[in-house]
Amino acid sequence: MSKYLLNKFLFTVDRDPELVERYREDPRELVTWWEATTANRLLNCVAAEDSTWQRFDDAEREALVTHDHVALFALGAHPFLTLTLFIAMFERDNTEPLEYQKAFGARLTHFALPYPDIAT
Repeated sequence: MSKYLLNKFLFTVDRDPELVERYREDPRELVTWWEATTANRLLNCVAAEDSTWQRFDDAEREALVTHDHVALFALGAHPFLTLTLFIAMFERDNTEPLEYQKAFGARLTHFALPYPDIAT
């Protein structure tokens, strides 16, 4: 399990509107593509500095593919990275102000302190 890789996925996808739409429309395709092309690219580095070993485990991949923010939180994904990406993908489907954000938080209420470790 790599909290760093989960957070890197959330961070990089959220910053590219085309990737956000691909993730919304076909999450399995986007996760597979991202893992093959971007997972091992170091942030802010040239391609010659890429690593070769980082991969999602099955639980991480499944949580990403199913847009399961509760499972991502339990796996250590940072909740702010998850929330901002998921707002970009799903807020438009709601009609009331903050409706998506409230539902997002409500699904996490069963977690008690101490929360899962989100340090990378």
